Amino acid sequence: MEYKFIVTGGGTSGHINPAITIADALCHYYMSRGDSCKIIFTGRKEGLEGELVPKAGYEMRYIEAKPFPMRPSAKLIKAVKALVKGRRQCGEIIEEFKPDAIIGTGGYVCAPLLLEAQKRNIPTIVHESNAFPGRANRMLGKKASLVLTGFPDQEDVFKGAGKVVCTGNPIRSRMIGVTFEDGRRELGIEASQKLVFAMGGSLGAKTINDFIIDCAGDPLFSDTLFILSSGKQQSEHLNAKDLPSNLKIMTYIDRPEFYLAAADVSVTRAGAVTCAETAAIASCNVFVPYPHAAHDHQTYNASAFEKKGGCVLISDADVAAGLLKPRLRQLLDDPASRKAIRENASKLAVLDCDKRICECIDSVIDK
Repeated sequence: MEYKFIVTGGGTSGHINPAITIADALCHYYMSRGDSCKIIFTGRKEGLEGELVPKAGYEMRYIEAKPFPMRPSAKLIKAVKALVKGRRQCGEIIEEFKPDAIIGTGGYVCAPLLLEAQKRNIPTIVHESNAFPGRANRMLGKKASLVLTGFPDQEDVFKGAGKVVCTGNPIRSRMIGVTFEDGRRELGIEASQKLVFAMGGSLGAKTINDFIIDCAGDPLFSDTLFILSSGKQQSEHLNAKDLPSNLKIMTYIDRPEFYLAAADVSVTRAGAVTCAETAAIASCNVFVPYPHAAHDHQTYNASAFEKKGGCVLISDADVAAGLLKPRLRQLLDDPASRKAIRENASKLAVLDCDKRICECIDSVIDK
């Protein structure tokens, strides 16, 4: 039997990468049963999805979509016109492709497709990765056949949905099962060497970068090796500096699982997928939420870990003020605390997330 899905999600990698991971999981799930699976995506050509989805090997159908402003303005008229045109385009795609279900992972680009599918009584699935749901998902999820959440206790947010299930967030399979020993061996670092790993995402995080450089140059951390994934926006500026010998800077790290596993302490932002991956690795993590994230959702993500003892949470402003430095030194000198954080983080990991998502989606398909 052939199963067909249209997937959408855009604007940020936090929406697009889960969409691609879900698509990959569905293809594997149905093929393992002896069925076939065909998936296409919709999105904006000029959006990040227009770059990442084709790279992942999926067909992309381009549609019109614009964000709705928070307050009435001239942009509202443009957004409404784009929505009308986008829905018409999505209607034509649905008529041609005849999907069994529609899947959205967030961002305003989801609205034309999910609204059109809901009008036609086609099963719609929303995946919300953050602990604080985004505006588009909150709206579209209320009439969805199924809402899948990365964090628990979101049933009240999605009242009206057919079903709400906490499945966790989909992560790359290579993030699962990597141990401290694996990481140290891969990186060629002695087990006794204190190691701090930091990354602020593909573009980087100035506060985290500045903090790591400051620590590496401080005699208080002369026994510690620092590895920093600086991000492409700041790499040239940082590499031009006279840097401490115990600091290694890379613009981008392709296999972060080895660094997260090998580090005594990791310092990262708190995007939903980052949180899920650090839990899968069971890293001792310091989360520094991005202060300008929509609805401050990264703080909500990190708070879910902090409540369970699975991380250290500190604001961007407090890091800039120097408050993390003594806490970091304390962690490096306290293996029992690091072990407790690792164990608590691992309890929050959902290692069979792909299977849960696929089984839930399959349950709402009328076959």
